[in-house]
Amino acid sequence: MNQLTELTQGVLSGNRRALARLLTYVENEREGVDEALAALFPHTGKAWIIGVTGAPGTGKSTLVSALAQAYRKADKTVAILAVDPTSPFSGGAILGDRIRMRDLAGDAGVFIRSMATRGSLGGLARATGDVARVLDAGGFDVIIVETVGAGQSEVDIVRMAQTTIVVDAPGMGDDVQAIKAGILEIADVLVVNKADRPGAENTVRGLKAMLELGHPALRSQFAAHHGQLLPVETAPATDNGHAPMWIPPIVQTAAVEGKGIEDVIE
Repeated sequence: MNQLTELTQGVLSGNRRALARLLTYVENEREGVDEALAALFPHTGKAWIIGVTGAPGTGKSTLVSALAQAYRKADKTVAILAVDPTSPFSGGAILGDRIRMRDLAGDAGVFIRSMATRGSLGGLARATGDVARVLDAGGFDVIIVETVGAGQSEVDIVRMAQTTIVVDAPGMGDDVQAIKAGILEIADVLVVNKADRPGAENTVRGLKAMLELGHPALRSQFAAHHGQLLPVETAPATDNGHAPMWIPPIVQTAAVEGKGIEDVIE
């Protein structure tokens, strides 16, 4: 039995050390990794993958930490995959996210992994998808993937996540940049974090206005519902008249204080 086979069996049996070592092999694209991934594939598909993206400074890491704590209270195991910028000196990840997630340290039900982008665009490292599959096979209930926070090239996350959360915050400058980047188009949920700060309501109004621009049919409904976004059941139908369009809800949070987190999960 070779080393990769042993690590693969270790991952399936819940061995965290084997998991960490196999993830390193996957990131470094070591020989034989494809066979290991193929062996793990039948054991994937059970985890719920959540992508968290948005511009730097919106509090993504704090939100991810708060989400993980909420899922742990619901007795779910959580893996956090934090894609960090690459250090220009060492070539490794600048581990800012690990520093912000100290509250999760020591919880056996949480596994945190940081990855360097290594020059990849789109907010994710090249091996992120494979790493997420290994975590899925490792038996985690929820996998949260936090992108690097470049703001404009984060759309890759939608290809691997079942739910994509786009995070904004008051005082981030020209909100129109978000829609130019296509960032709002990938959102399943829009979160206005740091909602206890001045300007939060203006940020919410700005996001609603952008959603209206993308969906003109919503203009009358927004007014009729006193500014509340429509649930999917009452959303206008698409052009073919079949499936209703998904309208991302806008949720206000203050992640540092844990406010609004349950609303995001719901």
